Amino acid sequence: MLAEDTEYTLENYPDAGELEQDGYVRPGDQQPYFTWRDAEGNVRTSYYRPDTRADLHGGLMNPPVQMSEASVYRAGSNGERTDTVEGHDPDAFAILGIDAGTEGFLDRFSATCCASMDELSPQRWHTGREFGVTFSTNSTTHSFLTGLSPYQLIALPDPDQHGSLVIRLRTYENSGVVVPSLVFLDEDMTPLRLVTDLVMEFTPESWHRRGYLEAWVPAFPGHGERWLVLFTRDEDLKNQTVIGTQANPSKIPHIRHGEIGLMQVEE
Repeated sequence: MLAEDTEYTLENYPDAGELEQDGYVRPGDQQPYFTWRDAEGNVRTSYYRPDTRADLHGGLMNPPVQMSEASVYRAGSNGERTDTVEGHDPDAFAILGIDAGTEGFLDRFSATCCASMDELSPQRWHTGREFGVTFSTNSTTHSFLTGLSPYQLIALPDPDQHGSLVIRLRTYENSGVVVPSLVFLDEDMTPLRLVTDLVMEFTPESWHRRGYLEAWVPAFPGHGERWLVLFTRDEDLKNQTVIGTQANPSKIPHIRHGEIGLMQVEE
């Protein structure tokens, strides 16, 4: 639905072909999502791009990008999530085992983040290519609710040009991998959305590249998200990524310092 102060003109009327390719999600609209519970009882969120391929395409088009499963916390929540959709069940929090009468996790996280970061020079966004974020012993650190961590503040693209976008996130193996969490901030550096527990797929090294974990995460500058902060959590540092078969598993430790690659997906 259009905002009340938005009208279509000959200049901004959406192209039908591009709109179909985007799954009929208009620029600035929030990406569709569904929620599910994993084997350990954690509530997960999966964003997706609707597949609008018709039979005439013969199934030859590339499938839409599948957003990575994750735990997502939103501003204003009294529980784990605040997403509501048309026809939502008001008892959904109770059904999912979420206590709607307690202070939300993002509210508690926001008490430790991120107003003090606006005095530091952020990394600018790069369109059309992957750009790197490095966590090293020289990186600035911050005491988040989830533990002391190096972090990087990144300016998101202009909302007038990119109301929503998909971020391809890769964390490269080098005696271990950094497992990042992401928090999206408004223009006043107030957290709007926190993404943790990303389910990342591993690609092993080859003769021309290092191995990496990869995830796909949406961002919504058109809904007030102006900044992205990458950081790590203490609980992730205690774990490891296990790859391979049960007969010959390989374990990759989670480390505090390493390299992350970000790229805006162009579809």
